[in-house]
Amino acid sequence: MPTNVTADYKKAEQAFREARSNRERLDCLREMLRTIPKHKGTEHLQAEIKTRIKQLNEELAAPKKGGRKGPSYTVRPEGAAQIAMLGPPNAGKSSLHTKLTGSHTDVGPYPYTTKLPVPGMIPCHDINLQLVDLPPVSRDFMEPWIVNTLQPADAALLVVDLNEPECVDHVAAVRERLAERQIVLEEHWPWLEGGIVASAPAEEDEILDDPFLIRLPTVLVASKCDLDPHPGELDALEELLGVDYPAIATSVKTGQGLEELIELLFKGLGIVRVYSKIPGKSADTERPFTVRRGDTVIDVAKLVHKDIAATLRFARVWGESGQFEGQQVGPDHPVADGDIVELHSSAT
Repeated sequence: MPTNVTADYKKAEQAFREARSNRERLDCLREMLRTIPKHKGTEHLQAEIKTRIKQLNEELAAPKKGGRKGPSYTVRPEGAAQIAMLGPPNAGKSSLHTKLTGSHTDVGPYPYTTKLPVPGMIPCHDINLQLVDLPPVSRDFMEPWIVNTLQPADAALLVVDLNEPECVDHVAAVRERLAERQIVLEEHWPWLEGGIVASAPAEEDEILDDPFLIRLPTVLVASKCDLDPHPGELDALEELLGVDYPAIATSVKTGQGLEELIELLFKGLGIVRVYSKIPGKSADTERPFTVRRGDTVIDVAKLVHKDIAATLRFARVWGESGQFEGQQVGPDHPVADGDIVELHSSAT
């Protein structure tokens, strides 16, 4: 088990977890390999890092004859967050995706209708959430490229059909197949109220032991509820599975639960909308920048422009995070949803 790792390795590992593209992940992996202590306790992890580097190099390179054995599909994150849709065959994922995003994904009564990732955007307040419909997962089959597709996701919807007699077994199979590929569907969301709390921080050795584990906070979504399943079936399903996901019953025909689902995602992901203001001008209240709860003025500045972030001196804020309107704050000042931020750099 890795021990006595350097601060540089920890920084590279954290950057890998936060990377949003394969090119960024590749750079982080190379830095992890460069900075990891070279001793017997890290041999397995070194080998895993080298394997990941090889895989990403192949994906980023142009396809060669006799090269890769199969396709690899990733969806570039857009909007305030990326949410992946997972579930067994015929669970109603594609119908729900179409209803929420207005996409034209294939919908059919036969299994495995969805063959490739299908992205779409959910309007949410004055931002968008990216929803990616993925092929179904069963005990018999899971697309091998789903792991890479899930890498940039911020959360997951586990879609189930409570009217299916084998629903419990199907959901258990989805969780088990994903776990085999180091994908954990988390029950806990850091920012939800009502008794749902953040997962306990992992011990340092656990993090080092498996830096490639993908943890996705998950909502259990019961689809097709217009078919009138028993009101207690969703609770019974969670009890049988031994889980406690945030759970919502939905219907694409009646609209039941859809607005509640969107609002849950907005709150659960801790999304913070920040509106920019140029000194001497009115704030742009139509196109917010989005960060997460706990992020600061410097995080907003990085989204506005890297040069402004590099030379930022202070900011003025209007909104919930300030003690008074127009308060002058430093780069480390935490922002709140709805804040207006006026950035002042050495160049302004």
